[in-house]
This record gives sequence, C-alpha cells and structure tokens, in this order.
Amino acid sequence: MEESILVARRAGYRIVTLNRPERMNALDRTTLEGLTAALDAAEADPECRALLLTGNGRGFCAGADLSATGPANGLARDLGASIEASWNPLARKLSTLRMPSVCAVNGVAAGAGANVALGCDIVLAARSARFIQAFARIGLVPDCGGTFHLPRLVGEARARALAMLAEPVAAEHAEAMGMIWRVVDDELLMEEAEKLAAHLATQPTQALVLTRRALRASAGNDFDTQLDLERDTQREAGYTPDFAEGVRAFLEKRPPVFTGHPA
Repeated sequence: MEESILVARRAGYRIVTLNRPERMNALDRTTLEGLTAALDAAEADPECRALLLTGNGRGFCAGADLSATGPANGLARDLGASIEASWNPLARKLSTLRMPSVCAVNGVAAGAGANVALGCDIVLAARSARFIQAFARIGLVPDCGGTFHLPRLVGEARARALAMLAEPVAAEHAEAMGMIWRVVDDELLMEEAEKLAAHLATQPTQALVLTRRALRASAGNDFDTQLDLERDTQREAGYTPDFAEGVRAFLEKRPPVFTGHPA
C-alpha cells in the first residue's frame, strides 16, 4: 500500500505531498498522523529551512474523510474529541513551524483541506483551483483554524458568507479578495512553488518566523501592545547571526549569505 504522505528532500527545504489521490487526498486518521509526523521531522532537521505542502492528483485536499469521521448508523459522535486529538494539533503545528511554509493548491481545497492551506504562510494556487468552506453542507462549523484565518484574510463579512453559503471560490477570486497570495497557470504551479520555497530557504529564517508571530498577533493587540511585541521580536532578531550577516553584506555591497541559525 502506498504511503498517504510523501516527503521529498531538496536543498534547504522539503516537499510534503498528500498522497491519497483516489480520495482527493481526504484526510483520515492515518494521513493526519502522517502529515503531523512529516512536519515534526522537518522541524527536527537543521538543514530544513522551508516547507512546501501540496497534494497529489486532481485536488489538493477534500477535507476530512467522511467515511472515517461521519456518524455511524445514524448515531452522533463527539466530534470535539476528534478535533482536540487531531485537527487542533495540526493547525497549531502549522501556525508555529520554526520555518516559513508554502502551500501549492492544485485543484479543490475543501473543508479542513482549505483551512490547512490557509494555515500556511504563503499560498499559491493553480488557476483551476477552488476553495470551499464546505462545513455548512453537512451541518458543521469550520475547523482546523478556519474561523481564525478567514476573517483575518478576507474580512468578517466575506468570512461569514463563505462559511454560511459554502460556495466554491475560484482561485482568481481568492487572490482578488486577499485569501491567497498568487494564482499561477496549472502547469507552472509546482515550478513556481519550488522556486518560492527555495528562495525562502536562503532567507533569515528566524526573522521570518518572528515576523509571522508579530503579524498574527496584531489583530488582537492594541497599538501599544503591538509596539511592545515589535520591540521584543526585534530584540530576538537582533541577536541572530543573520542580522550581523545582513549588516555586513549591506556595508560590503554584496548579497547576504544567511544560515537561518538561531542566536
């Protein structure tokens, strides 16, 4: 039986691929555990400074595998327990990775699959891709960070409509409303995504992760609290070898050679 998660190592980054194409990469327990393990392994590798997540086949991810998580014999299940055991740890892992993450969305990203994508730092989508907050279609609430990411990306009014109507959003519309970073032609998706991951793998990793932390905190902070956070994150960045290298390179009028090493 083929692995449901594939990992390819590149210079400075890893490609993690959801590999259940016959199920549109729907996430069952085994795949969820494999994805979390792949993220843990990437973090444990000191040579890995960026991560690229994508899906195999016609779609990125159809969300939870309902054949594995739906009600059995018409009896309701405690889905909160499933969320706490599997989906929340994955969402938290994506939001706190010690490296920048890129998601290359090929085809449909639905339900939790859409929110896994939106949990990455930078999202590229094939022109044929679609994003669907499909939860309302089966009487559920957006999970895997969806209620956090959506209003911050597109505003509360759009987030409400997307979640309540469960209508597909074409990739170009997703880009226009600020849900994702960029749309590329289907045949160029992985080429562009790998270029982006390779670039991020050469950048000051600690500064990028601190930037993510500050940006995500800004929606809940007042101005003075955010200024304090900028002070604290800048203090951390200032002690990294990459800051010293960046200044040296600027003064010597050459490209910097960042290592991504912490202070």
